[in-house]
Amino acid sequence: MSTFISSFRKLPGIFKETFSEFIEDKVMKYSAALAYYTIFSLPSMLIVIIGLCGTLYGKEAIEGKIFFQLNHLIGAQAALEVQHILQNMVLNHDSFMATVVGVVTLLIGATGMFGEIQDSINSIWGLKTKPEKGLIKMVLNRLLSFSMIIILGFILLVSLLLNVLLQAFFHELKKHFPVELIDKLYLIDQFIVYGIIVLLFAFIFKVLPDAKLLWKDVWVGAFVTTFLFVIGKFVIGYYLSTNKQITAYGTAGSLIIILLWVYYSAIILYFGAEFTQVYAHHHGRTIAPNKYAIWIEKDIIEKKFNTQIHNKTKTIDQQKESTD
Repeated sequence: MSTFISSFRKLPGIFKETFSEFIEDKVMKYSAALAYYTIFSLPSMLIVIIGLCGTLYGKEAIEGKIFFQLNHLIGAQAALEVQHILQNMVLNHDSFMATVVGVVTLLIGATGMFGEIQDSINSIWGLKTKPEKGLIKMVLNRLLSFSMIIILGFILLVSLLLNVLLQAFFHELKKHFPVELIDKLYLIDQFIVYGIIVLLFAFIFKVLPDAKLLWKDVWVGAFVTTFLFVIGKFVIGYYLSTNKQITAYGTAGSLIIILLWVYYSAIILYFGAEFTQVYAHHHGRTIAPNKYAIWIEKDIIEKKFNTQIHNKTKTIDQQKESTD
């Protein structure tokens, strides 16, 4: 109990430091970059997820679930625009080579968003890939990003299954209990959705960055990020529904809505990453680089030290030449 009270008392200081780090790391720029990458990655990623999950659960059911969530998040107009984009993204099957090129292009596009998230969180946490590991890390990053897409698909399947089971359960309960009571139980469905979001943020913080951190820090960061995401979802939804300037862009307005949604969601995600780092430091723990990464500050110091050694050596050589 005393540990919980102590951690709660630290929260104001942790949030204050998180805001300072957020501004210092220029996170808004990372959020804008992620919004740009998402516009190109989102259709490809959805096609891959629908293709993977559709074989197990049915394409129509997966598409219905995805567009229901998109409609809930970004509105009917923007969700419909995404649906039109997906309908136009048809692979060319004229030849085997064209199909291979189409699939590879699709996979590269689908993993681009997670690659950007990885690079951004690495920078926020002060990490960078070791130069000698560049090629290996690039391949691993793509595999890791693709694994995140598979995780997304798995979470979607679990969400669908739980939703079906809950609907059947509530249908049976309605035969024996008042409808008003059963409607209140639908809050369970919302808690499951929020639990899935926590799980997704936890995977992002633990799996994507080139860092070693404890699960206890990951879970706290994921819960705080989910809490901010839920609040932000209503704020962003209200902003998009009341901002009449977007309609001035005509058909491009749907694209702008998607960009704004991703931009503000990225801000929340990266703020959560900052919070996770600050929370770990406040509790005497460090987010350390893994075997593929180094500290950015350490790399700068090493370069500065090597430059100084080089300059001193050059000065000594010049003195020797002048003496000779």
